[in-house]
Amino acid sequence: MQSDDKKFFDDELTKKFLDSSSYRRAKILMAYLSTAEEVQLHEIISAALNDKKILAVPLIDGREMHAVILPNLDAVEVGTYGIFTVKSDVAKIIDAGKINCVIVPGVAFDAEGCRLGRGAAFYDKFLPRAVHAEKIALAYDCQIVEKIPAEPHDFKVDAVITPTKNFSCV
Repeated sequence: MQSDDKKFFDDELTKKFLDSSSYRRAKILMAYLSTAEEVQLHEIISAALNDKKILAVPLIDGREMHAVILPNLDAVEVGTYGIFTVKSDVAKIIDAGKINCVIVPGVAFDAEGCRLGRGAAFYDKFLPRAVHAEKIALAYDCQIVEKIPAEPHDFKVDAVITPTKNFSCV
């Protein structure tokens, strides 16, 4: 994808998510700190901090993922597997059951909410603990495929938002 197109699609996804009832209702939001090839969440993260929401990001600890509070953008460091997270000296774990909305990353998604992650199953193990959270994927249209094979332990998202479509998967 060309960088101009990617920027345009990132902006569209940001606008759609920030205008959503999922964002407006969430008091505690979890988002990943995106890498260059992922949907960019910088504006969403900035908006959540400005809107005084509690913002959590992933922290990988061995084979488990936790949600930790991001107090500000200066508290970010590169963690396990090159995943951006909160600096260890300020990392404060938040109970997954308190999160209202999780933005879930993935390589590909289908209209039923199945996702292809990066293979470590961190989100598949974490999301069942986020019992009160809407699980939402923001994806480019090119990431939507007809069918992703799923195993019983694979955890589906509740909705997929693309620049051109919204899929409710529940």
